[in-house]
Amino acid sequence: MNPSDTPTRPSRRSFLAGAAGLAAAGAAGAARADNANLPPNVATWSKTLGDGVGVRPYGHPSSFEKDVIRRDVQWLTASRESSVSFTPLHDLDGIITPNGLCFERHHGGITEINPHDYRLMLHGLVDKPLIFTLEDLKRLPRVSRVYFLECAANSGMEWRGAQLNGCQYTHGMIHCVMYTGVPLKLLLEQAGLKPNAKWLHVEGGDSSGMNRSLPLSKALDDCLIAYRQNGEMLRPEQGYPVRLVVPGWEGNIWIKWLRRIEVGDQPWYTREETSKYTDLLENGKARKFTFEMDAKSVITSPSPQAPVKKKGFLVISGLAWSGRGKVTRVDVSLDGGRNWRTATIDGPVFDKSCVRFYAETEWNGQELLLQSRAMDETGYVQPTKDDLRKIRGVNSIYHNNGIQTWAVKPNGEVENVEVG
Repeated sequence: MNPSDTPTRPSRRSFLAGAAGLAAAGAAGAARADNANLPPNVATWSKTLGDGVGVRPYGHPSSFEKDVIRRDVQWLTASRESSVSFTPLHDLDGIITPNGLCFERHHGGITEINPHDYRLMLHGLVDKPLIFTLEDLKRLPRVSRVYFLECAANSGMEWRGAQLNGCQYTHGMIHCVMYTGVPLKLLLEQAGLKPNAKWLHVEGGDSSGMNRSLPLSKALDDCLIAYRQNGEMLRPEQGYPVRLVVPGWEGNIWIKWLRRIEVGDQPWYTREETSKYTDLLENGKARKFTFEMDAKSVITSPSPQAPVKKKGFLVISGLAWSGRGKVTRVDVSLDGGRNWRTATIDGPVFDKSCVRFYAETEWNGQELLLQSRAMDETGYVQPTKDDLRKIRGVNSIYHNNGIQTWAVKPNGEVENVEVG
């Protein structure tokens, strides 16, 4: 099933059927082995020469991995230009997201910018307004850092209960990559800040002119002007040639196709931080400037698009992250939160980055209610969805970091559920 074939009507039932079809198609594909290629026979691919060097000059995945792609849900948004596609978390491992699979969120479509025409303006409450070319930025001292980027609306449809039957669709507005670029602090120091400088207005060069207010303290702390992602130049859908990196904060403020930075003494209260990207509470009031993404985790396998295929030894795998700092521990439950065990965090643990966790068990066809909860170095513990709703209500879209539950059925299928 191609993502563009996703039903256009807003029906949860049809969406669940589509997700189940994807899983079934994957299982059927795996079962179609050609006996002529199995031992003791010599496989067909061993009898002829393969492609020579240069046939795939930029490289691409195996044709047998063609279903590992970003998918979208057409009925979520009114247009394709202001929409979102989701990272296939259930098909990945480790903590680094391949560049071609990082989720997309555009407000005016993908902008194509000739790097020779690119300019970044820095002005406002500075001693010396500056304009940088891309080559200017590349000549400045650079750093490389691994950070997660999560859309504030990730898991946003789950506030009123389980909705979408897939880890990709419920949690896939996140990716984690290594960014390379210039510390924003260096550019501000070159321009020289006026004494009353407190805020920045950052603006993109896309047709929507995406823009937000950024506190100067954050800009001077750890923000980057990035032009590379996992070693290569940014891809157009990720802001080529330059984007703003704001570690640990909601993705909407990571302005892509960055064209202008204005220094001021107060926030601008733009559309994206007043009518959008504020958290509407139960009493009708809204939280202003909820920048930080709280600690969160999700089991990526098993999950609805990654069902359990065989009884016996089972590796439970997932991701955890926190905008407050480093993840220090992840717990996993097999019974909906009644009992917890500490999972193994494997691989590097970076500040404001994803970590990969694993837990092992024996599965003999019994029903499971899988959950994970993350803890970070500030002592913050990922809340249950019910605990989150007691404080936030159910009117919000953004910043849903409640504990996710997957129900594993005796036949190995997995469904998005909630437990009381």
